[in-house]
Amino acid sequence: MALTLADPMVREFLSHGTRTGKLAFTATDGRPVINPVWFILEGDDLIFNTGRNTAKGRAILRDPRLALCVDLEEPPFGYLQVQGAASISEDPEDLLRTATAIAARYMGPARAEEFGTRNAVPGELVVRLRPTKLLGGFDMTA
Repeated sequence: MALTLADPMVREFLSHGTRTGKLAFTATDGRPVINPVWFILEGDDLIFNTGRNTAKGRAILRDPRLALCVDLEEPPFGYLQVQGAASISEDPEDLLRTATAIAARYMGPARAEEFGTRNAVPGELVVRLRPTKLLGGFDMTA
């Protein structure tokens, strides 16, 4: 059975706790690169922020095809690989909203505004990864 974001188990796995996404993209010379990202699931998109002039930002602006892997690093071990295409926003209100929501997930509600404001500055991007394919499983020990 194909995995989809409509599956409550998929949504729970992607939204649970502070699992970090491992974002895969292609460098200008064709090398595969993987960087960690904090993200949230919003509707059918995985959302993260990054700087326009970072390796991630430049790569996404050049080629929006991405893969993001989220894993469970303890038994029963599991992972989801999300493949898709990204869209970009530089809207200041959208940036502040998403940066604050991401900060709430990873830093907690008490520090969400602090980190959201710190990360919602000119030159930052809102990246929405819309899945086209999901791979993985929830129990690699079975």
